[in-house]
Amino acid sequence: MQIDLNADMGESFGAYTLGLDAEVLESISSANVACGFHAGDPQVMRRTVALAQAKGVAVGAHPGYPDLVGFGRREMQCAPDAVTQFVLYQIAALGGFCRAEGVAMHHVKPHGALYNQAAQDAALARAIVAGIKAYDPQLILFALPGSQLAAAGLEAGLSVALEGFADRAYNADGSLRSRRLPGAVLHDPTEIVARVLRLVQTGRLECADGQEISLPVQTICVHGDNPQAAAIARTLRAELLRAGVSIAPPQIRR
Repeated sequence: MQIDLNADMGESFGAYTLGLDAEVLESISSANVACGFHAGDPQVMRRTVALAQAKGVAVGAHPGYPDLVGFGRREMQCAPDAVTQFVLYQIAALGGFCRAEGVAMHHVKPHGALYNQAAQDAALARAIVAGIKAYDPQLILFALPGSQLAAAGLEAGLSVALEGFADRAYNADGSLRSRRLPGAVLHDPTEIVARVLRLVQTGRLECADGQEISLPVQTICVHGDNPQAAAIARTLRAELLRAGVSIAPPQIRR
């Protein structure tokens, strides 16, 4: 049994520091690096790529809406072509730092509102996929199971890794509970580890309303901006290994 542990990294900007990237990188196998639109600046981007390389962690792009003030978590209405181009722009920006550090980019995971809207909006999902494919059709797309984004990626011939969230509550339809609602973000490492172990071993998860759903996943996300991210990732890795689950990034086609 194998699973990927991923986290959103490099989300500091200028004088503002967010997350404990170096500590979290000790425990994960894939890093989603912010590309400058919702967070991240050139220095942070290159430093994060170099840190991931030093830890043997796969590097992926984490493009979001052009929304620094809202951290990319506010919904926007953008023309599909505009989405394609700003996704391509962000991936290419990170690609420059990957090239400078001798790192092969591994995957793409859209951020925040872009990710969640694309789970429901087929046109938006196709626009994101077009941006990824224009840069490198061999990149793996991280997407929610059963989402329009996953469907668009598969339709376009991309490899898709279905993603679960360690520290987020779910609705009964498999979508993520809105951050505007209480209990949307989980903080207790013990509770999170128990949920993830069950998800990895059985493919099932309890939703916010108590219902159980089937959720096939190949990668599990721990949000890097969660104050408990380092502790959650460290405990999660230890318990997964103890349960006989190996931890490695999804395979990429080359």
